Amino acid sequence: MKFLDEAKVYIRSGDGGSGCVAFRREKFIEFGGPNGGNGGRGGDVVVEAADGLNTLIDYRYQQHFKAQKGVNGMGSDRHGANGKDIVLKVPVGTQIIDEDKETLLHDFTKVGERFVLAEGGNGGFGNAHFKSSTNRAPRHANPGLPGEERWIWLRLKLIADAGLVGLPNAGKSTFLSKVSAAKPKIADYPFTTLHPQLGVVNADGREFVLADIPGLIEGAHEGAGLGDRFLGHVERCRVLLHLIDATCEHAGRAYKTVRGELDAYAETLADKIEIVALNKIDAVEPDELKKQKDRLKRAAKKTPLLISGITGAGVPEALRALVAVIGEAPVSDKAKNAAGNAADAKPWAPQDA
Repeated sequence: MKFLDEAKVYIRSGDGGSGCVAFRREKFIEFGGPNGGNGGRGGDVVVEAADGLNTLIDYRYQQHFKAQKGVNGMGSDRHGANGKDIVLKVPVGTQIIDEDKETLLHDFTKVGERFVLAEGGNGGFGNAHFKSSTNRAPRHANPGLPGEERWIWLRLKLIADAGLVGLPNAGKSTFLSKVSAAKPKIADYPFTTLHPQLGVVNADGREFVLADIPGLIEGAHEGAGLGDRFLGHVERCRVLLHLIDATCEHAGRAYKTVRGELDAYAETLADKIEIVALNKIDAVEPDELKKQKDRLKRAAKKTPLLISGITGAGVPEALRALVAVIGEAPVSDKAKNAAGNAADAKPWAPQDA
């Protein structure tokens, strides 16, 4: 199933039914009076956060959603039926944004949350409604009110406790595959990961959700490479694990490149807690590793962790550092549900290469 995190859709609520002008006409009943019923109310457009969804792919094939119109009123005091609501199912973490792509209408953060996006039009009154002691035979009724219509954007921001960032080929997918059951694509060329990946990690009896974000390159905020559109998926993360490839030319410059793109995207990302780790330490000589560590320490102004996603060296320490920041309250419902069984779970152990 293709990952889709943004979709533009058209929605329209149902029009209200019109009221009816009618009079009671029966044999032997003189002056029967008005008996026109009211029109039914139009259906609403409702958006609901559903469990089991992690993409907006459904809205690629259908972009127009219209609720049912209210039924018109009829004689014999028969009121029209209300139109049926239409419910749009979206994944948890979806934001509803107005057509201008700036105004946030609603943000879904938990399963089962519902939001009425467009209310249906009220039904019109029939002539029986206007009957009074001074107006015994009203000959007018109200038309139903029209429904609301608008274009909106649906934007998905995955809810994860921790996020992996770094340059392409920094070893993020390998790290995720080793610490969780996720199976991202792994290859020896840049931009192997084209869409965000999620995995549930168990570290020392604690479980949390880890997100792997496609690699950033210099100029990503201007559209270079895959751009920075996927950075929205780490906005909700509590902590970032920044992986730097120990085999790159200069670890310090690699770190500053990614930090520059994070700062250009949003201040909220720049302010997040960051754990810096030098990855692929098994692929470099000890002297070169020391040089890269010193370069990264000067650039990040903190001592980096030394890890290897292939051998598992240093990985438990990195996971413990993430757990220490995430704390006792995971941000994602998936991790909260998993935490209930965490007491019986086995601690993480490196997998065989």
